Parts: sequence; structure tokens; C-alpha cells
Amino acid sequence: MFDNVTAYLDSIKARDPAPRSRWEVLLYPGVWAVFYHRIAHWLFEAKLFFLARLVNHFSRMVTAIDIHPGATIGKNFFIDHGFTVIGETAEIGDNVTLYQCVTLGGTNPTNGVRGKRHPTLKDNVIIGSGAQIIGPITVGERARVGANAVVTDDVPDGATMIGIKARSTLVPAEEWIKEFIPYGTPCEDADGNKVDCFAKMESEMANLRAEIRDLRDRLDGPAQRSGTDS
Repeated sequence: MFDNVTAYLDSIKARDPAPRSRWEVLLYPGVWAVFYHRIAHWLFEAKLFFLARLVNHFSRMVTAIDIHPGATIGKNFFIDHGFTVIGETAEIGDNVTLYQCVTLGGTNPTNGVRGKRHPTLKDNVIIGSGAQIIGPITVGERARVGANAVVTDDVPDGATMIGIKARSTLVPAEEWIKEFIPYGTPCEDADGNKVDCFAKMESEMANLRAEIRDLRDRLDGPAQRSGTDS
């Protein structure tokens, strides 16, 4: 058990440059929220629902993180800072990172059936601060969701989602993001060079404009010759 706790704390240190030691990590509200959730989930599975809710209520008061006792959470789950809400039927894989003010929310079961209402996050997912992941959707392995994005559809493995409603970026994350990227924001390309996403988009737009001008010139040429012949 001690080895498991040590490995968990080390996994957080690897993702967060702020703590100088494991002892600092032990003071993180996200660590305590996960600890209390393990207890609450065990009680929930034993159908001791009131006691599970009681543990959940206490955890919410001391950590500002609300994890429903029914949520299923894998290994090395890290909530950075807090103010996060995770719903009852949410499923979270291994090595998942959530930043502050994230909601894994549910949809309204209008047909009266409780069922699966909350998202599933696969292994190594990173959710940026303020993001809202809504409904029984799946966020694929190594996917990243940017800050304040609203995701209501399935996310492919390795994709980077931004905006409201969230859409995939032009950055080919599925090809080159293999390691942990803080806040889900890539700063280097596969060769270690700095990436300016806006510069890349402007370059691509310039290329598209040049292609459009070339096509117009080709279309205007026959039209002008036809006018001259007449």
C-alpha cells in the first residue's frame, strides 16, 4: 500500500513542477478528494448510500471538489487546484489530469431511465481549466481538451479540442503528443522546435489564398480569350 501511495504522489510530481517534495503533494486538495472518494465509492458499492453521501459531503466541504460516490476512477487521477464536479456515472481511466473548475456533467434522463449520463475519460486524458464535458460521451486516450471548451460529442484518441462547441485543432496531436503536456497546450513540435499555432494557421491561410488566386487566373484566362474572339 505504501508503494502505491508513493507511486501516486510521484505521478503528480511528474505532472506538476510546483511541489518540492511528496509532503507538499499530500497537502493538495485533489489528493484528499480522491482519497475520500475511494472510501465513498467503497460504501456506494456496498449500497451504503447515506454513508457514502456523508463522506462525499465532508470531502466537498474540505476540498471544494465534488465527486459523486458512484463515479469510477482509475489510477493516478490528479485534480489540480480543485472546484471540480464529477457526476455519478462518470468513468475515468488511468493517469488522467483535470485542472480547476472542470465539470464532468450529465444529461437529463427525459425518458425516466437513470442509466449512463456522464462522460467516460480514457487513459492519459488532460482536461483544461473551466472545461465542460457533458453527457455520456467518450474522450479518447491521450486526448486534450482546452480551457473553457464545451464538449458534447465523442473525442477521438489523441485529438486536441478547443472552443464552444468544442472542435479539433489543426495541431496533429494524435501524431506527436506522446508525453504529458501541462494544461494540454503543446509548445514544441516533434523535433523540439517551438510551435506557434497561429503562425501555422496564418501560413496555411496564405497558401490557400495563393491557390485561390491561381485558380481565378486560370478561369479568367479562357474567359478573356473568349471575349476577344467574339
